[in-house]
Amino acid sequence: MIKEEELFQVGSTQKPHAIHGEISVSFNNHFFDLDECPFVVLNIDGIFVPFFIESYRYKTDTVALIKFEGVDSDAEAKKLSNLSIFLPLKFRQENEDEANNIRYFIGFKVIDSELGELGKIVEVDESTINVLFVLETEIGEELLIPATDDFVEKIDDEYRIIYMNLPEGLVGA
Repeated sequence: MIKEEELFQVGSTQKPHAIHGEISVSFNNHFFDLDECPFVVLNIDGIFVPFFIESYRYKTDTVALIKFEGVDSDAEAKKLSNLSIFLPLKFRQENEDEANNIRYFIGFKVIDSELGELGKIVEVDESTINVLFVLETEIGEELLIPATDDFVEKIDDEYRIIYMNLPEGLVGA
């Protein structure tokens, strides 16, 4: 059984492309080489399922069209739309700029010293001067946390956890 701690998120599936089972995939993480990955892992209703790559081609620098083995029609590809896509950690490439890239933290769990586990970082909002981590809670709600060193106590890269000490009242009880 594939466990989430063994994976890192690289993007999400979008919509089917044409009628032969290709699906559009949007990547938000570029610390991997798709040529080195024989398969990707999709999160289907909380279960991590591997799909072997039959072929792929890039449309843009962040979007690829992927054909999975055994997915041969538009209808089959449509069932795989709008899912998070992951790779095993062994395919993650080290990058000297990675630690300086705030998007590196997508997929990390956030644990507050008082409130405990808050959720998982699913996105980084850099649209304003104050960068925010967008967390998804266990019950599927969205939570915004300032991505500032002032609140970070410890970062555990191995288990992909950020330990924070958030000011009282920042997160609703």
